Amino acid sequence: MKTPGAALVGILTSLASISALAAAAEADSGPMIHHSYLVMGGKTALIGEDGTVQWEYAGGTRDGFVLPNGNLLLAFSDRVEEVTRSKQVIFTYKRRKENSEIGTTQRLYNGNTLVTELGSRPSLLEVSPSGEMVRETPLQPETENAHMQTRMARQLRNGNYLVPHLLAFAVKEYTPEGKVVRTIKTDLEELGGRKGENWPFTAIQLDNGNVVVSLTHGNKVVEFNAQGGVAWKVDNVNVGGLFKDPCGSQRLANGNTVIGSHAASTGISMVEVNPQHQIVWTSHHPAAAGVHHFQILTTDGKAEPGVPMK
Repeated sequence: MKTPGAALVGILTSLASISALAAAAEADSGPMIHHSYLVMGGKTALIGEDGTVQWEYAGGTRDGFVLPNGNLLLAFSDRVEEVTRSKQVIFTYKRRKENSEIGTTQRLYNGNTLVTELGSRPSLLEVSPSGEMVRETPLQPETENAHMQTRMARQLRNGNYLVPHLLAFAVKEYTPEGKVVRTIKTDLEELGGRKGENWPFTAIQLDNGNVVVSLTHGNKVVEFNAQGGVAWKVDNVNVGGLFKDPCGSQRLANGNTVIGSHAASTGISMVEVNPQHQIVWTSHHPAAAGVHHFQILTTDGKAEPGVPMK
């Protein structure tokens, strides 16, 4: 049994290791950068580059976006809302009774809203601005455990959907009719197999055809190539143990990857690494503790370009 003194030494050693990683990153890649960002989880907040909370809303959010009009689209376990900066709700979708959770949401190119429902009837739903369901795409999560069926589903440019299924250890691409046309397996032996608990949570389609996937209990983020092989990965060996159940992730336009740790209730909960695995930014903001997902908005005063890859 460790004594209090030994525990304190362990904490100080860990903090020193984190500081050394950050210092090495700054020495290699220049001064640490600054971001403004939206966080979703225990708190829902917009945080400025100076660290101030610029806007805060109801907590318990799972997914969402800052829309081009400045409003926020937010997914809770029982509903999806579009809310203005003055906190006026202008769109609401409430979960169907036969299901038990809502996982994710996305505003589609046609103006409709994508909603992922988990439960006895796991589905992707396309909802019109008036709240009318215009399409239902059945999912194949391979488990009846609703909470573990799926998370950050996204519509692709070709109209299909990219859907991570945690306990299936697979990211599946579905047509709108529900046919699976591609499967990316996350239980590869080189990643530790199923014992590594590489549950896919966020899947991001890149322009080059690769897919970036957050693997929650596996504590890693992997970029898979078009053949399903590993093109790039970052894990706790690279970041000194900072990944704690990474759920949300985002690939920035500059090629860096930001990863949020849902199980980090205190301390550093968000980490940005460059392709060489160097840490170039971290967040230990209390509003971002237990972050489920997020959106990086600006970098050193400049807006992140294009559609967010998250």
